[in-house]
Amino acid sequence: MDRLVKLGDFLRSRRARLQPVEGETAAQGRRRVPGLRREELARLAGVSVEYYTRLEQGRSKNASATVLDAIARALRLNETERDHLFALASPILHPVRDHPGSRQQVPPATYELLDTLEHAGVPACVLSRCLDVLIANRPYRALLMWSDDRPVRDRNLARFCFLDPSARELYSDWEHVAADLTAVLRFALGRHPGEPKLNELIEELLGDEEFRRVWAAHHVHERTSGRKGFHHPIVGDMSVTYQFLRLPEESEQFLCVCTATRGSPSASALDLLVKWAMSGYPPHNDQK
Repeated sequence: MDRLVKLGDFLRSRRARLQPVEGETAAQGRRRVPGLRREELARLAGVSVEYYTRLEQGRSKNASATVLDAIARALRLNETERDHLFALASPILHPVRDHPGSRQQVPPATYELLDTLEHAGVPACVLSRCLDVLIANRPYRALLMWSDDRPVRDRNLARFCFLDPSARELYSDWEHVAADLTAVLRFALGRHPGEPKLNELIEELLGDEEFRRVWAAHHVHERTSGRKGFHHPIVGDMSVTYQFLRLPEESEQFLCVCTATRGSPSASALDLLVKWAMSGYPPHNDQK
């Protein structure tokens, strides 16, 4: 039932962001809520109002792929949002391997990869789907100003962003980072609704007012790439590009690498940070 409630919340949030288009949605009258009405959305999707209403109210336990695809088009969902819709509405259509309670081990070859990136001056880490930093090289830890004795429980990007006051000082675009991490967590929860660790993390974060506000937007996306701005206490302001790559040996582990545009002030700042990191940080920071 909890999954169906999440489905209804997601559908309402996506419907609310759409504006009526003359000729497409002809329902008239004063609008009491933002976005399309249920009957307008149902008309665009080619389904009955009663059926769509049952979906939003969490009263429909089965939905065909054809219907879900029509609703996704009507809601103008992107690919990630569409995957999230399918995961919430009909998990059997998109089976996902789950390993509740299992502790993720980083393969030895991945340690070697992070060492190679470290010597190349590239900040890098390995993340779990819960955004736990399983292992990080020295440049990456220096980027976040994480000491080697940071508690294992606090080596989580979402927990750091929302519950560590230093994150607001470090990220020059904290609002963007917060929204990005929250969207990643919501997507992971849609695919792994029964994972205890993920649910415990989200339950903890919901105690934070800012997280509740961002979580309520129901945005979802997978880890891909983007830019983050830093107001770094060691090297000053800079902007880095991050990329997430799924590791071949562990499908639920992701390599995150950070770079800066060659020849830019940010690249110079990142070079200085790497030199500083290599002079003082211990080689590894992991969960062993």
